[in-house]
Amino acid sequence: MKRWLFAVVAAVLVAVPAAADELLLWLEDEVQAVAAHGPWPPPVPRDPSNRVAGNAAAARLGEVLFNDPRLSADGQMSCASCHVPGRDWVDGRARGVGRVELDRRTPSLWNVGYGHWFGWDGASDSLWAQSIRPILDPREMAGDASRVAALLRDDKQLACGYARAFGAAPGKDDEALLVDAAKAMAAFQATLVSPRSPFDDFRDALLAGDKAAASRYPVDAQRGLKIFVRVGCANCHFGPRFTNGEFGDVGVPFFTRPGEVDAGRLDGLGKLAASAYNLLGRYNDDPTGRSGLRTRHVQRLHSNFGEFRVPSLRQPGPGPFMHNGQMATLEEVVKHYSEVSPDRLHSDGVPLVRQLGLTPRQSDDMVAFLRTLSVDVPPRPQPGPLCP
Repeated sequence: MKRWLFAVVAAVLVAVPAAADELLLWLEDEVQAVAAHGPWPPPVPRDPSNRVAGNAAAARLGEVLFNDPRLSADGQMSCASCHVPGRDWVDGRARGVGRVELDRRTPSLWNVGYGHWFGWDGASDSLWAQSIRPILDPREMAGDASRVAALLRDDKQLACGYARAFGAAPGKDDEALLVDAAKAMAAFQATLVSPRSPFDDFRDALLAGDKAAASRYPVDAQRGLKIFVRVGCANCHFGPRFTNGEFGDVGVPFFTRPGEVDAGRLDGLGKLAASAYNLLGRYNDDPTGRSGLRTRHVQRLHSNFGEFRVPSLRQPGPGPFMHNGQMATLEEVVKHYSEVSPDRLHSDGVPLVRQLGLTPRQSDDMVAFLRTLSVDVPPRPQPGPLCP
């Protein structure tokens, strides 16, 4: 590898301003840390619990159902009402709104097909089970299995799309049809892979030793990336998706309103165990049963109180941020981690965060780096007819 990759950085965090199209000096261990965040995109894993995962006809049906407000009790709300196409699959609100205001922010669906726990609290262990939850939740869509089943049977387009996806006409079991609808929607959501970003171009150029291409990455973003590597952000935000997919307490208050708390992962694990749709139940299509091992062996501990899923840093949407939408901008998020006190952590587990103590200049550089993980994505066209 070229010698410029191994040159010693005199002072990463106090770098002087640099001109455009300039490459900072990168140590070999820094290069390897950057390399771990790619390549992008990796193949989307096929979910063995969903027999129509990766099925184009199922994804097509799932997209139509995702946009259909008739799944809700009043016919006014679809999945796309909160997960808005063209807005990074979020609604831009601090807290989602169904039939009432909810306690948590609507998460982005970008790259959701790579996950193994779903929802801010991990109450679902498959993407299809997570797709069922808002349909049935009385605070959100307030639908039911009979409504979904009737749509699949009675709407000619949906019935045709179902037959193409599942190889047979919709049956008589309402709950089974609800699950099938959710599995089709999961097949669709798994196709939502975020585009390559400026960071990815820089990573690949850095690894290839292409100094000219790497130099096009903004210098403030390079400084911010060095900080990201140095202070250990990748302990939680690691790998190509910039997330470990697990849960942590990062010092965000857990009160939802006076006298009420959101226990996060602690409650989520209780809901997971009680769910008829978890991977230990009869709707898991995996004949080996191996896909349910994680669910079988996960432990519900008091230290899970106040933990929430570590989100991906890729294409996170315009904000607000954190599970409860408490922080409006990336600047506020970086400020939180720069100033967070261990006294604000409310679990009894091993603390996952420490005060970074960034200067204003370093904070600006970190934000500049984080912005290079997103690109503008044009609005997605509405799905057309399922069948001629």
